[in-house]
Formats: sequence, structure tokens, C-alpha cells
Amino acid sequence: MARYTGPVCRLCRRERTKLFLKGERCLSMKCPMSENADRQTRAFPPGQHGNARQRQGSEYLGQLREKQKAKRIYGLLEGQFRNLYEEANRRPGITGTNLLQFLELRLDNVTFRAGWAASRANARQLVRHGHVTVNGKRVTIPSFRVRPGDVVSLKGDMRENFNTRRTADVLARTVPGWLELSDSNFTVTCRAVPQREQIDESIREQLIVELYSK
Repeated sequence: MARYTGPVCRLCRRERTKLFLKGERCLSMKCPMSENADRQTRAFPPGQHGNARQRQGSEYLGQLREKQKAKRIYGLLEGQFRNLYEEANRRPGITGTNLLQFLELRLDNVTFRAGWAASRANARQLVRHGHVTVNGKRVTIPSFRVRPGDVVSLKGDMRENFNTRRTADVLARTVPGWLELSDSNFTVTCRAVPQREQIDESIREQLIVELYSK
């Protein structure tokens, strides 16, 4: 399975914003995007000339950067993201909203939103290793789309895991309104398809639609 294996902090630096790809580290002073970092702040694009690079803003550049940011937040490659956009475009309704809903309903994202993993990469690992069930059945496909009424649970052996407990205690992530926690916070029910106002990621989806519509 193809995936990005390089340093993720440089992705945040490239997009000039925090993408929260490393869990607890993103909230600490070790984050290069932190304004109060205990070392020299590196809130500029990576590379030899990143600090001196001055690019003229253009319409296309803004659209491209927004698409790259969305891909990196949810951990998708270009082919996966493009296929998801094509499906969202075929579906009735607003294409940009459809795209964000598809991204939010991925099983790895639901696992992350439930607070069981420090990052979406960690959530993807939990799913791939068979620690997450949907309606009582083990599902090992991170892109599996959760539907309203589905019950997603963390298996018993992972509920006492140190990292799982630490994530719940340290990060204390707020569960969105379209999910309902139960069973000591280790079972989550999808109540409905998330609405745009319930998705807190700072993504301007209209720019992505404009990019792919060219």
C-alpha cells in the first residue's frame, strides 16, 4: 500500500500552517510552527531556499495549496483524493461539501475523531492491525465508509493500551456532534452524515472544486 513515509513536520511547514499530523508533539514547543518554540522558529517552507523563497500569489497556486493541505490532513495520496472528488462530483448536492463528508466518514478518521488515536496516521494503524470493529465485525480497510447507524468499537485488548489511555488523558479531544460515544468512550455511533458546520478543518473546499474543474 502506497503511503507517505517522510517527515511530516515539513508538510506543515510547506503549507505554512499546523496540520496536526503528530498528535501531542503538535501541541508542544517542539513543533516548528509554534510561535514560542524553544529554538529558532522554522515556520517557512522546507528546503535550502525555503526561508528566502518569495512567490507571487496566483489563483492556481491558492487552489493547489488548498488541495494539498486537504490531502495531507486526511493522509491521502493524489489518486485516492482524485477518485473521492470524482465520486463527490457525481453525487447530488454541493461537490465540496460532499467531498469533506466522504473524508470525514472514512473509518480511520472516525477512529481519530473518537479520540482513540493521537493522529490520523495512528488511527490508520489501529484499523490496519484489526483493532477496530464496525457493527461487531473486524474491518481492516482505513478507507471503509461509515454510514449513519453504524457502531464503531475499539477492541478490548487495545482499551487498556498505554498509548490509547495517554491519548485520551492528554489530548482530551472533543467528539463532534455527528458521533455519539458510549461504553466508557470506547464505542462510537455514527448518528448522521456530518454537516459542513460540524467539520472543523480549515479547508476552503470551493478552491479544490475549482482546481479539479479546469
